[in-house]
Parts: sequence; structure tokens; C-alpha cells
Amino acid sequence: MAAQSYDLIVIGSGPGGYVAAIRAAQLGLKTCVVEREHLGGICLNWGCIPTKALLRSSEVFHLMERAKEFGLSAGKVGYDLDAVVQRSRGVANQLSGGIGHLLKKNKVTVVMGEGTIPAKGKVSVKTDKGSEELTAKNIIVATGARARELPGLEADGDLVWTYKHALLPPRMPKKLLVIGSGAIGIEFASFYNTLGADTTVVEVMDRVLPVEDAEISAFAKKAFEKQGMKIMEKSMVKQLDRAKGKVTAHIEAGGKIEKHDFDTVISAVGIVGNVEGLGLEALGVKIDRTHVVTDEFCRTGVDGVYAIGDIAGAPWLAHKASHEGVMVAELIAGKHAHPVKPESIAGCTYCQPQVASVGYSEAKAKELGYDVKVGRFPFIGNGKAIALGESSGLIKTVFDAKTGELLGAHMIGAEVTELIQGYVVGRQLETTEEDLMQTVFPHPTLSEMMHESVLDAYGKVIHM
Repeated sequence: MAAQSYDLIVIGSGPGGYVAAIRAAQLGLKTCVVEREHLGGICLNWGCIPTKALLRSSEVFHLMERAKEFGLSAGKVGYDLDAVVQRSRGVANQLSGGIGHLLKKNKVTVVMGEGTIPAKGKVSVKTDKGSEELTAKNIIVATGARARELPGLEADGDLVWTYKHALLPPRMPKKLLVIGSGAIGIEFASFYNTLGADTTVVEVMDRVLPVEDAEISAFAKKAFEKQGMKIMEKSMVKQLDRAKGKVTAHIEAGGKIEKHDFDTVISAVGIVGNVEGLGLEALGVKIDRTHVVTDEFCRTGVDGVYAIGDIAGAPWLAHKASHEGVMVAELIAGKHAHPVKPESIAGCTYCQPQVASVGYSEAKAKELGYDVKVGRFPFIGNGKAIALGESSGLIKTVFDAKTGELLGAHMIGAEVTELIQGYVVGRQLETTEEDLMQTVFPHPTLSEMMHESVLDAYGKVIHM
């Protein structure tokens, strides 16, 4: 049988993969998606979406416990962990099914199976029915990434979990250790801590959420500790001794090793790219520390082969992958494509309180040689925040003192993962402080704090 021929084959159907396929089809390219496991990839099935569903349940639980503050009364507040998880899986399944509908609607062929690239322009797919051979002038690799596992700290699904195990917990942890305080680690720490787990977070760097502005990290640490979490910074888990129903962690801090017992450990120490078994290196594609090396247009250096999303390196964010998918599809179709700028992509962490940022931190801006103006505004000064019962938080903005360019924005508090987009648009439009100052923000809203933070940077703040 002759190989099926396409204009574009996308290997992987995560946010970058399926978006690339749909955009390519819209542009008239005959397109095929090869997926080995679940349509929608990790994000829809085991990442962004189901974790947010879990966190929403814990947020509602937390609010129910605070009912008296709002003049309300409620009986004994409790939760059913199995039901919480079932809702999360239902949300993920609904969206995964939606991806299949969108691909079909746009006449994208889907082949379920494991794809490899035996030669340039060729994809071989191992399916349940055997092997299927495909050809295409252009191939996009969008196979994503998986949890990094350190020697001796490997997950077993019982005592030691990765994010996948944490999404389908066999039990509610009583005493939980979370290794790593990036977005994944802190989100799970926040979820389980809110539901009553005695939670300890160990971070090898000198502060939690180490990619965030130092001021935001410090604010977050205080908030987490107030919620009962134990935060251990500049610390490292050296060894895990596993016994029946118990894990003894050897934690090095300050040059000394202490032993602490837990019933559950979540390892969240980063990710590794899914580069194995694709045939990339034989093609001449360069791989650096499990990630494909690309240029700003996601080209690998091998003609007709592109890599997008987590496999192509940081920032490891679904929205970055999606925009790379659109960019590459348009590039292949001969359109004028604009490269994605990592420094203008927002990062969001959905812990309690939420954290969001875009652009440079104050320290990074100074390191790059900018003379900066910095503005801050606390949630306690905002009427809507007080009315919501969410008066703890901070918005911080960083400007170039010479040009007024918005260099960065950093937030912690209620709904900041929604608010941050205002500053993202500002950076995309090359907004200056003058533009932001003259913009009228609606009242009463949390967004007014964004205005006040800008005003503060230039000594014009009103409500502080």
C-alpha cells in the first residue's frame, strides 16, 4: 500500500500540536496528527486543566470554611476526595473529547499510534493494527515532556508520587513532603494543604517559586507558612527510605542532614523532553539536555522538521506551545510569521494565593543594565479586594526610567492569573507608563491596583 501523503504531519496533540494542525488546515494544508496516547496531550489530560479543577474544589472548600466571615452559616464542611478527583477527570475528558471534534471539524486526519521519523519527510506509525507509513514535506515534533525523576527518589505510585499520581491519589496524605517549589510542586502543596495535609515543601534554591521576583517569593512564603506549610529553602532531599506506609526523608539543610517521616512524597523537580525513539538524532536534529535545539522560528536545522512546545525548551507553558504552533503553521503556509518572545509570555501559578508575572523581575532588569522605576500597590488598599475578603496581595511593576517601557509586572493575590493579561497586552503593544496612567480602569475592580502600581512607580499613587 502506498504511503499516505500530507503537506504537514504533527507528532503529538498537546496544545502546540493540535493548534498547529488546526491552523495549518485553515490555511489549506492537508494535515495529519499522530498521537500515541490522549488527544490534547499532557495539558488537557494530566496537567493544566485537571489540576485547576482540583484547585477549584479546594478553593471552594476554603471559602466554605470562611462562611462566617461573610455573614453566612454552614454545617460541618467536609469533602469526598474521590468525588473531587472524579470531577477533575470529567473536566479533562470533556475537553479532550472537544479536541477530537475540533480536529474533525477542520478535516485534520488523526492517526493513533507511536510515530517515528525514519527519514526526512517520512513518518512511520506503530498502531494497534500494525504499521502505517506517512509522508509529508513538513513535520512538526510536539511530543511534550514528562516528570523528571532523580536517582533514589523515583516514584512508585504508592509512597512517592509524580504529578500523575497526585492527580489520581490512592489516599489523602496525612503528612506530605513536596520536593520542589516550582509551579507544579506549589500547586499540589496548596491543594493538599488546604484539604488538611500536614505539608512540607523542600526547595534547593534560596527561595520558593524561584523563577518569580524575589519580593513576590518572599510574600508567597509568608502566606504559605500562615496556612500551616513548612517551607525549607536551600535544602535538598538526599535519600528516601521506604517502609510500610512510611517514607523517611534525609533532608540536607545548612550542611546538616535531618531525618523526617512522611506518609506521602510528591516529586516535582522539573521535566525532561520526550525525545527518545523518534529518530531525531539520526536525522541530524540537535538535542541538548533532553530538549530539541531550535531557532526563533522553531526550526531544528533539518529542512522541513520543526519542534514546538515543551520539547523545544523553556518556558514550559501551554500558551507558549500554542502560539509556536500557529507561528510554524503560518510559516509553512508561506505567511509572514512573528516569532514568539519568551520575555513577553506570562507565567501563572494557581496556588492560594495565586501568583502571576510577565517580563523581567526587578533584579533581572537591573542585571541587564536598566535604570528602573518600581511601583507597588497592596490589595489592602483596593475596595473590591476588601469586599471579596481577599485583602492580602501585592502588584509590582518595573519600568525603564529612561523610556517608560514596561519591563515587567509581578503579582500575588486573588485572581492575578486573570489580571496579568492586561500587562501582557501592554508589553505586546510596547506600552509606556504614560499610556497606562492615562487608561481609565473600571471601579470597583481588582484591576484598579494595576493602575495604582504604575502611578506609584512615578510618585503619583492616589490610594496609598
